[in-house]
Amino acid sequence: MTLAEQTAAVPVIRLHPLDNVLVASRRVPKGAAVEGVAALADIPAGHKVAVAAVAAGQPILKYGQVIGVATAAIAAGAHVHTHNLAVTTERRGAEARATTPRHEPARSFMGFQRDDGRVGVRNYVGVLTSVNCSATVARLIAQEAERSGLLDDFPNVDGVVPITHTSGCGMAASGEGFDLLRRTLWGTTANPNFGAVMLVGLGCEVIQTAKFAQDFGLAGREAFQAFTIQDVGGTRRAVEQGLERLREMLPLANRARRTKTPASELVLGLQCGGSDGWSGVTSNPALGDAVDRLVALGGTAMLSETPEIYGAEHLLYARATDDVSAKLRARLDWWEAYTQRHGAEMDNNPSPGNKAGGLTTILEKSLGAVAKAGSSPLVDVIEYAEPVRSRGLVFMDSPGFDPCSATGQVASGATMIAFTTGRGSAFGCKPSPSIKLSSNSEIYRRMSEDIDVDCGPIADGGATVSQKGAEILDHLLDVASGRRTKSEALGYGGNEFVPWLIGATM
Repeated sequence: MTLAEQTAAVPVIRLHPLDNVLVASRRVPKGAAVEGVAALADIPAGHKVAVAAVAAGQPILKYGQVIGVATAAIAAGAHVHTHNLAVTTERRGAEARATTPRHEPARSFMGFQRDDGRVGVRNYVGVLTSVNCSATVARLIAQEAERSGLLDDFPNVDGVVPITHTSGCGMAASGEGFDLLRRTLWGTTANPNFGAVMLVGLGCEVIQTAKFAQDFGLAGREAFQAFTIQDVGGTRRAVEQGLERLREMLPLANRARRTKTPASELVLGLQCGGSDGWSGVTSNPALGDAVDRLVALGGTAMLSETPEIYGAEHLLYARATDDVSAKLRARLDWWEAYTQRHGAEMDNNPSPGNKAGGLTTILEKSLGAVAKAGSSPLVDVIEYAEPVRSRGLVFMDSPGFDPCSATGQVASGATMIAFTTGRGSAFGCKPSPSIKLSSNSEIYRRMSEDIDVDCGPIADGGATVSQKGAEILDHLLDVASGRRTKSEALGYGGNEFVPWLIGATM
């Protein structure tokens, strides 16, 4: 029986033959029949119901994988959630799969060819900041450029984007935190969605603008400008200086023209946020299908959020070489030590909203989250904001906090973000546009102005995973050619630059 047939016939679905819990496709009232047993309590939509008795300490299976162990004896028909399910170190085996190369007809989009060979999908001018102290000046420069009509004569420029953050000083001038912030700033500057970039500093901060420009080979480049507020004489003069620099940079950025480009040049960051019990059933598998199509076309997709693959890492190992698996294991080891050092646990994730939507443990959340990476081989593992160096499916280490993770992906070279959500997410990204995909049709109807593609019909029989995957790829290529996303239309993207801050604030 297909997923759609199950959903139409009964109020629960079985995701794998070995599962001892089923997922409620709609509310299951107490006493309702569920595979021959009576529900012992009301089961909310997206939540789990046991279809066999499970002894305390025994594993609970969903997707044919372990999502935790029973903390008490669970009777058949019982609601399975936080009150009787806890995380475990147990994993089911995953066999290495010999994947047959997928063939996709050639696809293209209209993109901006850059001098370094990469291709952008937007053509922004960025106003980056080296330190929090210059954030207001950067915003004032961008606001005044828009207000004054400075962009009116430059139709090929999509806008001026202020990229501000809360760090850049009060930190050690060397070490992991310092290197990570500089790498994030550099990678963002280099993203091919920027046609030109201005860097604004205060002058006395730890991240020195002149040294930054020198170390990363930016000094003297026509498409890069930098100055500090202290050097030019204060806030008002800094805004004037910024506008004067923009007048020099805008004609340069405006030279760019969209040209026909193979889909292989697209670099897609994968995100999920506000996940629910349907995310791993509808939107994430549909995005995974689109990823497999993109990879078959020679493109690149970037999976991230390391804490949210915990419990599903063995499925990724089965798709990688020994060397790539070792890189991934090293990042998970770092996270286990990091959380322990700060008195936390990997199972501190899922969030309250995830749990309200039916997700109980990080293992369950991760098994659903990994589905958005499709089935393509994992070809590389990179650190946060490290440049992508391989085509295909790549993993970038990052926290599970979506804006922070997406910031790292953009710095690594992602020119677009695909973001699945079940509870609803208000997110956008500049310079890389973000499309949002809903796991259920109810949230799509409620937040239709925020969500681009509804994957809910997969559950009710209105579409298959493959059909939605093809629709998502079509939508991605349209957006890459200039179609605005819902978040762009709403004005998102100016406050979502959130670098990963590691180390002591001093």
